[in-house]
Amino acid sequence: MDLIIRRARIRGRTGKKFDIGVDGNRIARIDERIPEKTGVEIDADGKMVAPGFINMHFHLDSALTLGQPHFNQSGTLLEGISIWEERRKNLSEEEMLKRIEKAIQWFVLYGTTFVRTHADTTERTLTTVKTLLKAKKIFRDMMDIQVTAFPQDGILTSQGNAELLEKSLEIGADNVGMIPHNEYTRKDGVKSVELAFELAEKYDRDIDGHVDETDDPNSRFLEVVAAQTIKHHMEGRVAAGHATAMGSYDNAYAYKLFGILKRAGVTIVPNPLINVCLQGRFDTYPKRRGFTRVKELLQSNINVCLGHDCIMDPWYSLGIGDMLQVLFMAVHLAQLTGYEELMKAMDMITINAAKALRLNDYGIEEGKSANMLILNAHNDLDALRLLGPPSWVIRNGKIISSSVSGKSILYRNGREIEVPLFSD
Repeated sequence: MDLIIRRARIRGRTGKKFDIGVDGNRIARIDERIPEKTGVEIDADGKMVAPGFINMHFHLDSALTLGQPHFNQSGTLLEGISIWEERRKNLSEEEMLKRIEKAIQWFVLYGTTFVRTHADTTERTLTTVKTLLKAKKIFRDMMDIQVTAFPQDGILTSQGNAELLEKSLEIGADNVGMIPHNEYTRKDGVKSVELAFELAEKYDRDIDGHVDETDDPNSRFLEVVAAQTIKHHMEGRVAAGHATAMGSYDNAYAYKLFGILKRAGVTIVPNPLINVCLQGRFDTYPKRRGFTRVKELLQSNINVCLGHDCIMDPWYSLGIGDMLQVLFMAVHLAQLTGYEELMKAMDMITINAAKALRLNDYGIEEGKSANMLILNAHNDLDALRLLGPPSWVIRNGKIISSSVSGKSILYRNGREIEVPLFSD
């Protein structure tokens, strides 16, 4: 064995403690006691081991641009888009990669080993897409990155946007994005969804769209996405981010929608930190939570996983890349506070997301890739209650970060890197 984790509780198993043996980049053995000795051992001392967290929705291209060129004073989605439109005029590969590296370091320290990021394809030079595809290669030793081609301003709102979206797929973007509620008309919104599915079919890509990110109860593009999923036989390959309008739908319509979503196998990806900040801005009181129907979706056996969305950018001024913070907010907003609900909530940043990404080599099982976290907790409830970074992060069988003795350390290219967590 190259690595043995001693006396670990494994998420999803009984309260027993196990040794986990790693050979190369694989979990070779899980047993109550592995007698073999090895040079690298970690005593988990009863702490819980879980698979690496998955961030299903993020914007690495805008990360850490807070206040550039100015701050979002209204706190609205629309002002954030306007600020980003100004900021993206001054993008360069060099400055983007510096910001991306810092964000990824924070992600890794807090246990994220897979991120799906959106790249703004309405930035005319496609610096966003090209740089994120480069980052995917540069940082592959730290985490897996998928790049979604995302038409931030809409596909049909400006001439050339559709061509830029397709060009992004041609140069290597992993998924097709969309934002139908941002198109000028309902008709254009529907057409944009159809165009996205045509491109997905042409280039054999999955779809991950921003869909109905609004409080408007008349924004009903999710039904179009589900219908197109069925039409194009893409069940299990489509995700819809935010879907906050669902929180304003009447119950009769929502009930019908759940049936279509389940049949289509569409995954819903709420982003609780940003949703609760951006939505409900036009309400006085009663004031909506600005969050989709997570509890009801889960009860209807619809796949739900979570995204962090933003860190210190025009839309969200906070964030450290901690998916447990995301989950903490989600269980409060969705009132997933029954004991069984709390003990299953972590599925939304682990196995549910792995299902959406169709990752077969995921989980704490013999033969699977050795990508796992030793959390500073004995169980799921402790993890949510205490928060904070994992004690150890292991990727492909190697220790890549530790947060013990008050220090946050990354291990990369034979070096120990102490990572500052301050915003400057």
